[in-house]
Amino acid sequence: MTGRLKKRQRIVSLAPNVTSILFALGARRELVGVSKWCKDVAPVGRLPRVGDCWKLDIALVMRLKPTLLIGSVPFAPDTVGALLDQPVDFLATNPRTLADIESNIRVLASLVRRISAGEKLIARMHRCFREVSRVASPVNEVAAIRVYSEAWPSPRISSPPWVAELVELGGGRFVVPPGKRVTDDEIAHANPELIVLAWTSAGDRARPSRVLQNPAWQNVSAVRNRQVVVLRDEILNTPGPPPMRGARELLRAIHRVSLQGRRPNQC
Repeated sequence: MTGRLKKRQRIVSLAPNVTSILFALGARRELVGVSKWCKDVAPVGRLPRVGDCWKLDIALVMRLKPTLLIGSVPFAPDTVGALLDQPVDFLATNPRTLADIESNIRVLASLVRRISAGEKLIARMHRCFREVSRVASPVNEVAAIRVYSEAWPSPRISSPPWVAELVELGGGRFVVPPGKRVTDDEIAHANPELIVLAWTSAGDRARPSRVLQNPAWQNVSAVRNRQVVVLRDEILNTPGPPPMRGARELLRAIHRVSLQGRRPNQC
């Protein structure tokens, strides 16, 4: 009937980035289930936890009578197959850059009919990143601090591309290809002055000792000067609003290295 309000979506979020965006958009009421990791990025309260994109309780998901399932790569192939077998719409996101994150915000804002809220969220993120870049500009006037940020230690995987962008905003230079498997030798050759550990699903429990005791890295500037920091993984690895905090934390870490000063043999 003309003029009748559309029925509200019943969304199950299978990834923290999706949940963080929906909460920031004011779409909490549309969520009927979340992943087991979403509590780290949003006040999900007693919303049912259905697993994640790797291991999912399909029966529980369908008991929630969702109209839409939203996840983010990577997915376990079996999970994707099980989702596609269900009589419900499924949206998979695959953000790689800060621009991709903006695109995802716009898509989700449209789905929950909060387009204005989406644009306000994007504008807030732009203001945050501009301020980080402004504060970092004196660092860049000398030379960008060489940074290696790690998303996983075994196999060793560098942080995703949007983290490399945050590093640059904060006055650093990401010294290895982002979002890739890398070797100890590659990192030793790049000789980072700062090593950031943001291990996926580890919170702030990454262990700097594994870096400081690595025999392959004893001549790396960050190891010699003990410039190894642990950041909560969700503020860097969640491609949504949380990287606003991540950008500020990276800025602080990079500035500490800059303020300490560089020794001649580190350049």
